[in-house]
Amino acid sequence: MILKAVSKLKWTKPSSQARQFSLTITPPVASCNTITRNSSSLLDDFTRFCYQRDLPRAMKAMHAMQCHGVRADSVTYAELIKCCLARHAVEEAKLVHNHVLSGGFEPETFLVNILLNMHVKFSLLEEAQVLFDQMPERNVVSWTTMISAYCDAKMNDKALELLIFMLREGVRPNMFTYSSVLRACDSLIILRQLHCGIIKVGFESDVFVRSALIDIYSKLGELRNAECVFNEMPTRDLVVWNSIIGGYAQNSDVDEALNLYKRMKRAGFAADQSTLTSVLRACTGLALLELGTQVHVHVLKYDHDLILNNALLDMYCKCGSLEDAMSVFSRMIQKDVVSWSTMISGLAQNGYSQEALKLFESMKVSRIKPNYITIVGVLFACSHAGFVEVGWNHFKSMKKFYGIDPGREHYSCMIDLLGRAGKLHEAVKLIHEMPYEPDAVTWRALLGACKVHRNTDLAICAAKKILNLDPQDPGTYILLSNIYANSQKWDEVAEVRKTMRARGITKEPGCSWIEVNKQIHAFNVADSSHPQIDKINKHLKHLIQKLVGVGYAPDTNYVLQDLEGEQKEDSIQYHSEKLAIVFGLMSLTQGKTIRIRKNLRICGDCHTFAKLTAKMENQTIVIRDPIRYHHFQDGNCSCGDYW
Repeated sequence: MILKAVSKLKWTKPSSQARQFSLTITPPVASCNTITRNSSSLLDDFTRFCYQRDLPRAMKAMHAMQCHGVRADSVTYAELIKCCLARHAVEEAKLVHNHVLSGGFEPETFLVNILLNMHVKFSLLEEAQVLFDQMPERNVVSWTTMISAYCDAKMNDKALELLIFMLREGVRPNMFTYSSVLRACDSLIILRQLHCGIIKVGFESDVFVRSALIDIYSKLGELRNAECVFNEMPTRDLVVWNSIIGGYAQNSDVDEALNLYKRMKRAGFAADQSTLTSVLRACTGLALLELGTQVHVHVLKYDHDLILNNALLDMYCKCGSLEDAMSVFSRMIQKDVVSWSTMISGLAQNGYSQEALKLFESMKVSRIKPNYITIVGVLFACSHAGFVEVGWNHFKSMKKFYGIDPGREHYSCMIDLLGRAGKLHEAVKLIHEMPYEPDAVTWRALLGACKVHRNTDLAICAAKKILNLDPQDPGTYILLSNIYANSQKWDEVAEVRKTMRARGITKEPGCSWIEVNKQIHAFNVADSSHPQIDKINKHLKHLIQKLVGVGYAPDTNYVLQDLEGEQKEDSIQYHSEKLAIVFGLMSLTQGKTIRIRKNLRICGDCHTFAKLTAKMENQTIVIRDPIRYHHFQDGNCSCGDYW
C-alpha cells in the first residue's frame, strides 16, 4: 500500500513535507538525506534544462529521474514536450510519454491533454486515440483536440461521431470545438444541423465560429448563406472579413471578392497575409494585372511569407506577365515545391517549354522533390512543344525517381503529346493501357489531335466517347457536327443538331475580357453592347484592310457550323478577341502590352490575325484561353504555332 501511494505521489518542488514523507518510508537516515539531496538536485537540473530548451541534457536528467523514481510537476513536463515539438523530436517525445505514464502514475488531465496534442502534432493519430481512450477524465480540451485532429486528417465521420459521444458524456463543446468540427461538414444537411446547435447554445456571435461557418458554407458553394452569416454580425473583425472575401474568391466570384475587399478597407481594416492571398486569387481569376500589381506593393510588407509569395507568383503567371513572375521567383529566399511547380507550369502554359524544362533541372539540383503537379507541368511543357522523347522519358521515370504513380492528368498530357505529334495509334494504345477508365478530358485530348490531323473516323469515335461521359458538353457536339459537315455527311449533321435541340444544349458564345484603367471590358461575338462598338468596328475594318495588304486572308475553315447556322454570330471577322484587341489598340498607350482573357480556345484565324497585328502595330499582345497563353510579338507567337 505504501509503495502504491508513493507511485502516485506528484513531485513538484521538494517541500519540507515531501522530504519528511520520504524519510518515513526510507529506513537508513543517512541514505535518506543523500537521496533527498540527489533528488532535489536532479529535479532542479531537469527543470532548468527544460526551460532552457536544452533537449539532450533534459532527456539525460529525465532518465536519471526515472532511475531514482523522481517526478517533476506538470508544467515542467509541458515545457519539455514543447521542446520536443519545436525540434520535431518524435522518439524523445515517446520517451517522455512513457516516463510520464510509467509506474502507474496518473498525471493531471492538463498534462495528458498536452501529451494528446503532442501525438496529434506528430501525426500519431492512432496513438493519440489509445491515450484518449485510456484517460480517466476527459474535459472539453481533450475532446476538442481529438475532433480537430480527425478534421485535419479528413476523417470527417469520425470527427462528427466524437462530437456526439462528447455530448452524450455531458461535456459541453466550446467555441473552439464548434469552429473545428464545422470543417467536418461535407453536406448541407449536417452543416445546417450543426448551425442550429450553435445558435441554440449561443455561440453564433463568436468570431471563430462565425468565421468557420462562412468558410464551410463557401466551401459547399452556399455563398448566399455565407453572406447571411457575415451580415448578421454587427461588429466584424479581420478574421471574418478574410473568410467572406476568401469564400467568394475560391468560388470564382471574383467581382464580389474585390468589392468586399474595397468595403473592408473603407471600414478601416488593414489587409493581412490572408486577405492579400484571397485578393491575389481574385486577380488571378480575372487576369487583373494592374490590380494585382497594386496588391504586390502591400505584399512587400510580408516579403518572407512563403504562401503569399506563392500566390503572387501564381498571379503573375496566370496574368501572362512572365518577367514579373521570374523576378518574384528569383527574389524568394525560401522556395518550396509549390513555388517551383507554379513557375514550371507558368512557363509551360505561356509557351516557354524549353525554359520550363531547364527550371525543372534546376529544381532537382536544389534537392526539392517534385510532386504530382510538378510532373504535370513538365509533361505539359513537352506536350505543347512537341518533345515526344523527352516527354516519354519523364513519364516512364516518374515512379522510379520520385515515387509518383502516373495519374489521369499525366496520361492526358502524354496522349495530347502523342496526338499533337501525329502518333494517333500510339495515343489510342496508351488510352487502353491506362490503369483508369478514360474520362472525358482524356478523350478530348485525343479528339483535339484528330481534328488537327484530320482523322475523321477516330475523331468521331472520340467525340462519341466524350458525349457518353459528358452529354451536356456543347463544344463536342459542335465539333462533331463540323466533322460530319466537312465530310459531307449531312444526315449525321442533322442528327447531332436534333440531339442538341432535344437536350436543350446551345453553343457557348465566345467572350473576351480586357482590363483598361482598372476597368474590365467584356466583348461577345459580334458584340453590339459596348458603348464604343461603332468606333471599334470601324477601326477593325480598317485594320483588316491593312492586314490584307500584307498577306492576311480570313480563314473560313474556322467558321463553325452551329445549331442555327447563324453566320453573323460565328463570323470570324467579329470574333470576341478581335474586338478586344482593337479596343486595346484604341485605349492603351503605345508600347503597353494588350492582355486579353477569353473563355474559348483561340481559333486559327484569330491566331494569325493577332500575330500580324502585333507586327504591324509594333505591339505585344497576350491572349489567355482555357488551354494556354499566347504571347504575340514581331509576327510570332510563343506557342510556335503549335497549340
